[in-house]
Amino acid sequence: MSPFQEAPVTSSDKTFIALRADVVEGVIKAGAKLSEAELSTNYGVSRAVVREAINRLENASLVERKANVGAKVVTLTLDGLIQLYQVREALEGMAARLAAQNMSDDEIEELQSLLNNHAKQVKNGESYYQEAGDVDFHYRIVLGSHNQQLISMLTNNIYHLVRMYRVQLGMAGPRVTTAFAEHTNIVQAISHRDAELAELLMRRHILYSKNNIEAKLRTIP
Repeated sequence: MSPFQEAPVTSSDKTFIALRADVVEGVIKAGAKLSEAELSTNYGVSRAVVREAINRLENASLVERKANVGAKVVTLTLDGLIQLYQVREALEGMAARLAAQNMSDDEIEELQSLLNNHAKQVKNGESYYQEAGDVDFHYRIVLGSHNQQLISMLTNNIYHLVRMYRVQLGMAGPRVTTAFAEHTNIVQAISHRDAELAELLMRRHILYSKNNIEAKLRTIP
């Protein structure tokens, strides 16, 4: 079972997952100060449970602490985007290369099926929103690398911070159609077992996504 399909066991798990989703999707705004008292009321749990959830969000790079301010949601910045996507381009490029080498035929067929489902969103002109976990195209390719060190680095450390940028700034407008076309080409390279091309296409895809988000960030006062 994947890290994001795992059923929450404790109240702390449930609160963490709910709070993480609200941060990633912008329900709680980027840069917002987090009040334990307010959140405990909103989520119907104790302040101790909220405190633990905030600590876990800090470990996931979604929350930062500043002197005399306390815990606050990270701000989506140009420098943060560039640094994050430099790392993402290298690691996910490697994941695509390894996926072309290591994914089973069944896994590739499932990846193609996932893309077919995404095609319905794009055809209907919807934003290209993907839930976290196994229904996320990028996440599926990371798993397909079959490299546990790489999977851990991408899913435990930067996955949701990347999603925060993608969900809030990169999943609507003209980029929807081009991003889907790039996904299609990546799957084709993986299905042909062309590891070098798969890595090249993934790196280029992430670079284009970074450029799209960067353009949007530059328009924000």
